[in-house]
Amino acid sequence: MNKLVSSWSKNKPLPESYKFPPETRPGNLIVPTCKTIPVIDLRNAEGRNRTDIVQQILKPSQEYGFFQVVNHGISENLMNESMDVFKELFEMPDEDKVHQWRDNLRHPCHPLQDCIKHWPQKPIRYREVVAAFSIEAKKLGLRILELFSEGLGLESGYFGDKLSESLHLFVNHYPPCPDPSLTLGITKHCDSILLTILHQGDVNGLQIFNSEEWIGVEPLHNAFVVNIGNQLQIISNDKLKSGEHRVVTNSRAARTTVAFFIAPSEDSVIESAISLVGEASVYRAFE
Repeated sequence: MNKLVSSWSKNKPLPESYKFPPETRPGNLIVPTCKTIPVIDLRNAEGRNRTDIVQQILKPSQEYGFFQVVNHGISENLMNESMDVFKELFEMPDEDKVHQWRDNLRHPCHPLQDCIKHWPQKPIRYREVVAAFSIEAKKLGLRILELFSEGLGLESGYFGDKLSESLHLFVNHYPPCPDPSLTLGITKHCDSILLTILHQGDVNGLQIFNSEEWIGVEPLHNAFVVNIGNQLQIISNDKLKSGEHRVVTNSRAARTTVAFFIAPSEDSVIESAISLVGEASVYRAFE
């Protein structure tokens, strides 16, 4: 059996090895769509409205660990080109694909000049388009981290340099599933890194766990989902929440998503910001 799900799954029943234990199956796939996670217009993040935007991102980051952003500065054309390249990648013949256990591609993006030489050479435009996308995604991540700095009362540029040096790309492709009630695209987890910038495409699948229930995060046109990782929760001394989430599949359409993971450099010390600790830190420092 080929390793890539998309290579063998079409018109086949769900193999037993892909069926989750009953207690972890998604079961009923009809969950409420979350209407309370705000969609934040970053076009208003400069000038006199900046303080309002800072407060708008803090509230959902404390409650859910998630929010969505629009007018983020990444052109719709670049986003569409990137998604087309990723979809083409997973549709290539088996001999041209990057074979991994899941339909998943991941690679570092920084420093770009060192990383790009190890990226896929097919599709032909992959390196050109993804390089441009990764640069813009990093800029967006740094803008959002600077808003967090202001909201938490940290000095400007607190998350610059080593604390946001690492950038990794994760592309996930979920082919149509014979029985979505028995399996998951990605199991329940929190991201271990600082911040995730996710483009969902136009197919539902992302769900977050809040108030003891799963709720769906609606895909929005030309928007990014932003979620807090464990490292940002630690640095904020629990003032921000790392959001627990999972991905469900569907039987009708393939779903391709792209996420950029922003994290500190490997030699960084991760600890709660001193100005946020008060009498005692919730966490011990670690590398």
